[in-house]
Amino acid sequence: MIGYLNLILRLAIWFLLTANLSVANIIIGVSIALLLPGRPKTPGALKDWLRALGEVMVAIPQAFVEALEIIIRPHNHEDVVMERVKPQRTPGLIFLDIFLITFTPKTIVLKYHEDGWYEVHRIRRRKKT
Repeated sequence: MIGYLNLILRLAIWFLLTANLSVANIIIGVSIALLLPGRPKTPGALKDWLRALGEVMVAIPQAFVEALEIIIRPHNHEDVVMERVKPQRTPGLIFLDIFLITFTPKTIVLKYHEDGWYEVHRIRRRKKT
């Protein structure tokens, strides 16, 4: 089942990059998705994928709220923090995690460390003391 989800993820990325749903582009996208080398199969649970897709659905309204907050109240303080990768993540799920972090306007992933950390740049309002 996870092989199909990786194939769907590759096709979704292809269609987002090309913005073309013609028959020729669909054939090219499926061909490329099938020809790209895969990593050795790692056991991934369907519940992890469903949880990640649920997080995507939550991130969309969150991104709009954060964009409005930045417009209304300026965020003039920034910092870089290290966030731990959730345990036993497949490469596809790690990609979705990075996408979710970067999708919201207040955060962006600067670097993924192979030892299981994301380097995340955040903006926030400076607290008045």
